[in-house]
Amino acid sequence: MKWLKGGLIAVVAVLVLTFAALATWEPFFASAAKAPATRTYSSEIARDNFGVPRITGKTDADTAFGVAIAHAEDDFFTLQDVVAMSRGRYGAIAGEEGAKIDYAYHLIDARGTAEREYPKLPADTRALFEAYAAGLNQYAEQHPGEVKLANLFPLNGMDVAAGFALRQPFFFGLDGVIGPLVAGEDLRREHGPDIPGFPRPPLPGAEPAAVAAPDQARTLVLPIGEDAEHLGSNAFAVSPKKSGGPTTLISNSHQPLRGGVAWYELVVESGEGWHFAGANFPGSPFPFLGHNEHLGWTNTVNTPDMIDIYQLELDEAGTRYKLDGEWRELESKWVTLPVKVGPVVLPIRREVLRSVHGPVIRNEKGAFAIRYGGIGELQQLDAYYRINKATTFAEWEAQIARLAIPSTNFIYADKTGTIAYVYNAAIPNRPEGIEADWRNVLPGNRSDLIWQGAVDYAALPKIVNPASGWLYNSNNEPFTAAGAGSDLSPDAFSPVMGIERKQTNRSWRAYKLLSEASVLDRATLEAIKYDTGYERQGYVARLFDGMAEVKADGKLAEARDLMLSWDFTADGKGSADALALLMIRDFMSADYNQKPFPDVAEKLQAAADHLTTHFGRLDPPMSDLLRLRQGDLDLPLDGGSDTLRASTTWDVAEDGRLSLKHGDSFIMWIEWMPGERVSSRSIQPFGAATTRPQSPHYTDQMKLFVDHKLKPVHFWRDDLLANASSRRVVTNRVDSAR
Repeated sequence: MKWLKGGLIAVVAVLVLTFAALATWEPFFASAAKAPATRTYSSEIARDNFGVPRITGKTDADTAFGVAIAHAEDDFFTLQDVVAMSRGRYGAIAGEEGAKIDYAYHLIDARGTAEREYPKLPADTRALFEAYAAGLNQYAEQHPGEVKLANLFPLNGMDVAAGFALRQPFFFGLDGVIGPLVAGEDLRREHGPDIPGFPRPPLPGAEPAAVAAPDQARTLVLPIGEDAEHLGSNAFAVSPKKSGGPTTLISNSHQPLRGGVAWYELVVESGEGWHFAGANFPGSPFPFLGHNEHLGWTNTVNTPDMIDIYQLELDEAGTRYKLDGEWRELESKWVTLPVKVGPVVLPIRREVLRSVHGPVIRNEKGAFAIRYGGIGELQQLDAYYRINKATTFAEWEAQIARLAIPSTNFIYADKTGTIAYVYNAAIPNRPEGIEADWRNVLPGNRSDLIWQGAVDYAALPKIVNPASGWLYNSNNEPFTAAGAGSDLSPDAFSPVMGIERKQTNRSWRAYKLLSEASVLDRATLEAIKYDTGYERQGYVARLFDGMAEVKADGKLAEARDLMLSWDFTADGKGSADALALLMIRDFMSADYNQKPFPDVAEKLQAAADHLTTHFGRLDPPMSDLLRLRQGDLDLPLDGGSDTLRASTTWDVAEDGRLSLKHGDSFIMWIEWMPGERVSSRSIQPFGAATTRPQSPHYTDQMKLFVDHKLKPVHFWRDDLLANASSRRVVTNRVDSAR
């Protein structure tokens, strides 16, 4: 029996060693970053009564150092997730879902892009990123108990830049291509114009009547861009002649309320002329939207055709692809993805492929290469920094004209009364006049289809100072932006560019309300921004046409009749509002994402069952159903999916309530009155410290948010000092309170 006992001991020892190895290998396997070069940074962090930081430094780099410290104080939890994504290690924190992001990180070569392009950036831009990295490193060193993952710090500016390289293509829908290709499913493409002579046939494997993939095709949904399934943001600019007073800019972005692309509000100022109030995402040393003394801008997501897919012709071995009649080697690299499963981290090996087109995904249908606007570029880091410091429209537009920021609409306003809309996008410079269907899968064996660079800035839609006196965008086409007589004609733009032709309910409502108003003063604009109405157009009309045809009896008939009595608002006052709230979202999503239109009777039954199960009735007040929840605070909400007051998506809680997770997020209202200095107001759904339950700023903006109220932004130093709740100086040598 000794041999049996000894064998069992050996097996147990092997199991123990295996467990220990799986529990500890990843931090040692991960390559440590080279910390930024040593230099002294010093900045002041002053917080207002809502905890919003105002970071001041002698140099821009000093300020960026303080930005990292202030943000870490409020949300180091999320910042670490972003850092892990930028290092290809998120799977060690978030398991399988994190590993999907790590796979995308390697697939699009985010690290390689940073290594090639970051050294080419101007020295002052790189100094900003190195200082920001130094701030995160210092916070991690001083708070080791908060660090989630060993060997995650130190990081350097190139690591931060790699995070930008990872995120940028997902804001124009790259996950909607990668996911289906990885799964071997059909592709769904955005609406776009048919190219004359090349009508759009069904994509491979799709039925002609429904060019769509099933929901399961979205097997790689990356939470690093605006929620592509429920896209949304609003932006408004109004000139003094139309407002009757100030130049007005309203930023109303719709982002997830938590996580790596949730807004963080801040004000920055330095002795080198950088002075800006707005918001950024975790992992950025500068704001992405807001205002300085002279000008401001905000963004909404646009969806031009930025992505082309090529099917490669492979040899029998699958290691070479044909291009212009010659065989080329398919680049291959094996990567290790860390996947946390319980207490261990499994090392999963995956092959990453590339061709001259771009990253390659191989599935049972073949090998597909992907090429997208801004591929391999990183100049957006410099462009965002420069527009933060622009003082005139000419300076600002010169940076936008670089097309370094790959895609997003810009709505602009300034103290001179200038307002502007730019349909910004580094749209691929596809050759005109050749036989190719750019809206579908292209042959990968022709080099003439591999475009280089982007179209000229002059080719993009843009409007400056329209006669109407107003501009807006609500994720709609750029051809309804300024009202009758001021709008652009789609005929003036090449169909090869793939500019989207679509409207949202928000755009129909905004266009109507802005056009009808004789004066767009503050009260009128507030009514428009918080509007909860639906137009009976598009998917809403289709839903109601289908509703009238539903054959039912009993409870389902009662639900149908209640829905047909709805007043087309989500203000929470109507008896059908709760039922409509549950119904609308899936039909909106189908319209936005080219999915099959849902079965009206099935969705009606599901909504009715939900309400009767959890509320015992079909007509509970909508405010009982839709909630804003954080910690112990639980407040009623208005607005719906695709209304200007946006409550877009939610998690369904155990009690049947809908806890908002995406919709109206950071709102900023900016005004330049003639002869006066700029002033602004803002609001966040929760507070400045979204992951710090013990902070007084964990939930302190929630009541204002649900009541449609804004708080003051303390842009000017004298104003902030009169309202400061704390002030402290932070350096990478000493941290002193005062």
